[in-house]
Amino acid sequence: MSNFLQALYINLDILELNNRKIAEVVQMKDEQSTFFYHEKLGGLEVLQARFTHQNFSRHSHEGYTIGLIDSGAQKFYRSGSNHIAPTNSIILVNADQIHNGQTATETGWAYRAMYPRPEQFAELSQELNGIRCGAPYFDSAVYNNHSLKLQLHQLLNCLTTKTNNQLHTESLFYSVMTQLMLSFKQDYRELKKLKSKSNLTYAQQYLDAFCCEEVSLERLAALSHMSPFHFIRQYKKQYGLTPHAYQIQRRIFQAKTLLKHGLNVSQVAHECGFHDQSHLHHHFKARLGITPGQYRNLFSSKK
Repeated sequence: MSNFLQALYINLDILELNNRKIAEVVQMKDEQSTFFYHEKLGGLEVLQARFTHQNFSRHSHEGYTIGLIDSGAQKFYRSGSNHIAPTNSIILVNADQIHNGQTATETGWAYRAMYPRPEQFAELSQELNGIRCGAPYFDSAVYNNHSLKLQLHQLLNCLTTKTNNQLHTESLFYSVMTQLMLSFKQDYRELKKLKSKSNLTYAQQYLDAFCCEEVSLERLAALSHMSPFHFIRQYKKQYGLTPHAYQIQRRIFQAKTLLKHGLNVSQVAHECGFHDQSHLHHHFKARLGITPGQYRNLFSSKK
């Protein structure tokens, strides 16, 4: 048996790591990704990956992205411009912020990232200040702080490897969250919200409500009292995504919910409005770096 197959079988045998559910490892010559779910940390999701050819399309997450580049360098779009994150740098993306990702070197990049929810930051801010200040907004896309980098490295080691000390992991988690908030204390505030544009808001709310159904451009444009051409341009300018890309993103969010409840991938694809399982697979991996099947396996062993 080849070393590649031996490594794959070993990885697939790891099904539980101290109450943390781990997705199967996907290896394709020079690429691999492993997804972790930490129920005791509020359902914290963590990704460990090495990519060479992966090209993340523009998307957003319901939680923050806090990542550490272990090797190589990543190029990504955030806040209207492109950024380069070299080895040992910290990546910061705010919740619901549009971004993408790809390699900045010929050999690709390896990184680990966690996705804490805004509510976790908001609760911690109340502990720190005695008042509810809301979640912070990180102006920096790439951040270099030696002390924080060391703590984040230790935390990600605990979150992606077997450890028997839950107290240690939780202590590191809240220490990193606290240090991040204190580092950006000048920006303590609720996440930046889009300026109100009522016409576009109606269209967005309609897409939210009917994201899994077929929605016509004419319908959305009519809700916004604009021509279809003008509507597309204004929507992308306001929200950072075309209406179709936004619809796909909402479908992915819905797919994650259904996969958590154990629906099979084919059924989820149908329920969420994708053409077929392959269509869901393509968009899911382009946004999360893992397949729908991997994500479902995080929760199937809990049944």
